[in-house]
Amino acid sequence: MFKKKLLASVSILAMSSALISQPATAQISNDKVRIGVLTDMSGQFSHESGAGSVTAVRMAIDDFGGKVNGKPIELIYADHQNKPDIGATKAREWYDSGIDMIAGLINSGVALSVTNVAKEKNKIAIINGSGSSRLTNEGCTPVSIHYAYDTYALATGTTKYLIKEKKLDTWYFLTADYAFGHALEADATTNIKALGGTVIGSTRYPMDTNDHSSFLLKAQASKAQVVALAGSGQGFINAVRSAQEFGIPKGGQTIAGLLVWDTDVDALGLQKAQGMIMTSGFYWDRTPETRAWSKRFKELMGRMPHMGDAGDYSSTMQYLKAIKAAGTDETGAVMAKLKSTPINDFFATNGRIREDGRMVHDMYVYQVKTPAESKYPWDYLTLKETIPAAQAYRPLSESSCYLVKK
Repeated sequence: MFKKKLLASVSILAMSSALISQPATAQISNDKVRIGVLTDMSGQFSHESGAGSVTAVRMAIDDFGGKVNGKPIELIYADHQNKPDIGATKAREWYDSGIDMIAGLINSGVALSVTNVAKEKNKIAIINGSGSSRLTNEGCTPVSIHYAYDTYALATGTTKYLIKEKKLDTWYFLTADYAFGHALEADATTNIKALGGTVIGSTRYPMDTNDHSSFLLKAQASKAQVVALAGSGQGFINAVRSAQEFGIPKGGQTIAGLLVWDTDVDALGLQKAQGMIMTSGFYWDRTPETRAWSKRFKELMGRMPHMGDAGDYSSTMQYLKAIKAAGTDETGAVMAKLKSTPINDFFATNGRIREDGRMVHDMYVYQVKTPAESKYPWDYLTLKETIPAAQAYRPLSESSCYLVKK
């Protein structure tokens, strides 16, 4: 299987013979464009990043033709082990050795560390795996792009739907104790209060914990209408399973996953995940275009893609198009092209990259189907609401990014 071959190699050179040469004046450093995918290859986030992230970026390189402006495109990847210090060290090593752009970057703590290195080295970082809205707020940089989603958009979609449509206005948080969980709880809390809801309490759990029993008992005892899980990865899956075992949904409390990947739904199964409300930037079965690309991805990975995979592909294509248009891989010129070019593809319609590095696009609120509603493999979600880009993301008037002129 492609996935096994992918994990056995540390360097991939994507080439194509069917290629039209570009002008000799193109300025490409080191006579090649080098992309590094820095991700979780073996830890609790590997099922929603890892080989999938690398595969999506490789697909983009192959579809682009393997070269840009007559120069080859090289892809390498590494496992950051969910440790910000390892991520920063690898990023510094890569940038110093000629890597032009780092992609993937799941785990918000790692992403924040890497974007600081990118700023220091004046090299590009494009984030699809991580969600913390800090990345384009107080942690923004002129060389980083937050592409697929963020905690502000996730919180806006799910909290608004549950409060406005389901009339569920008392909340209790179980929050993963790292940058992503903190940002997700903070953004959700702000939105809940703005909508007239109340946060009864919250409990933080270690990111790598496998046993959520004591935390769930506190949430159950709170009598909050919504038990909101502000976490991700295997920890989120374990927490949902435990909540079912404790009978929390049967007791009348609603489990809200503030970040739910399609792979989480698949791992849980519809029997346990049914009815859950989730917000996402992408669903494979939404349009003919999403279906066509997703089926290609599935042939390589053995599963359908989620918004991180789709974002990795889309953002890599935009990056390579920007190099072609600019005639160079120089950071400033490429970033200027990226920020001035509308994004229209299977992932986003009329998307654009703002001055704070946030790529704004429509987001979607879905409900997980019941087993009886699902008619074919990976038929998991029903669209409940579309959130226009202008409403999905933090308005620039509220931004603390130093790049935003007010």
